[in-house]
Amino acid sequence: MDTINMKSIFYNELHNNRKNLANNTSFLSDEKYNELIEIISELKVGCKKKEPKDFRVIKRYDVLVVQGKTKLIFPVKDDNVVLYCVLTSELFDILQATHISIGHGGRDQMINELGNKYKNITRNDIETFLHFCEPCQQKQKGSKKRVVVTPIISSDFKSRCQVDLIDFQSHPDGKFKFIMVYQDHLTKFVVLKPLKFKRAEEVAYNIIDTFTLLGAPTILQSDNGREFSNQIVSNLRNMWPELKIVHGKPRHSQSQGSVERANQDIENIEGLRFIQLMKNRAYDSGIKMSPCEALFGCKIKIGLNISNSLHDVISTIENEKQLAEIITEQSQNIENEGSADTEQPQNIENETSDTEQQLATTIKLNNENSNVM
Repeated sequence: MDTINMKSIFYNELHNNRKNLANNTSFLSDEKYNELIEIISELKVGCKKKEPKDFRVIKRYDVLVVQGKTKLIFPVKDDNVVLYCVLTSELFDILQATHISIGHGGRDQMINELGNKYKNITRNDIETFLHFCEPCQQKQKGSKKRVVVTPIISSDFKSRCQVDLIDFQSHPDGKFKFIMVYQDHLTKFVVLKPLKFKRAEEVAYNIIDTFTLLGAPTILQSDNGREFSNQIVSNLRNMWPELKIVHGKPRHSQSQGSVERANQDIENIEGLRFIQLMKNRAYDSGIKMSPCEALFGCKIKIGLNISNSLHDVISTIENEKQLAEIITEQSQNIENEGSADTEQPQNIENETSDTEQQLATTIKLNNENSNVM
């Protein structure tokens, strides 16, 4: 199914689902969206006398001007997080872009990812979209239900890890014909490595890199067979005599299911290093956080640590002057949108300064790299 057909079918289904929910204020048509922007803008400049219904509108919505464009947002709270309201005509494109960016992640991953930037996208909207995603439907049909058993090993980090090989001989990338998938069962943290051959010694050599960075597990298991797992452990002991590790057989637990899903995702997408990052920053419903959060205690940063409202315009920045203008505008708009009865947080100025420094440094580095190339 191509994107145009999928989009048409999605909106037809969405319309049918919303017939009995016509009064749900989370659904915003283009007409309603623009009407709310006009009402709030007039109320803010005092052009319109407030009526009882207007107080409800102000409590639920606000507006923010970004590079001359007025956007409808949820009122900014003390944490200064900007959450956009989505009009229905943009819903499909937002869902599709987010879904692809997290490697066709499931419902819970979509909810977590979208919740960081948007306010009025419902669970039903996401489920409707996923129902028409062919790669996701094929993955569900191909997955097998496993019996869940209680692990007998301690749940300490790195107590049990798994290493598997994915065969890419039919679609090799130059000299690389296999992909090594290493995953910790507790945190779901994934490490991916390209391999030339399906040999235990090459796998062991690459695993050493992971062990010397994150530490070694107590048990190492593999879906590629007990003999293969035993060979890997033997090679590891030869390369690192002080290493004390045993091989184990895969147990069909919740963690094992996570390994299988990770392998399926990797088979369907390219770019190992970016896939590795995508998998490790995606929300996992089993541990209620991302693998990076489980391992490092915080969400992973990807470049610029900026507010959501700057993401739409960041690609237009070409020099430091534009950067300063956008950040100044952003800071002033958020301050103006704050409640008149509430004091602004004292750290806004410092946060803006830090953001500006991060952006300026990145732009400078990009310019230097461009000159070198």
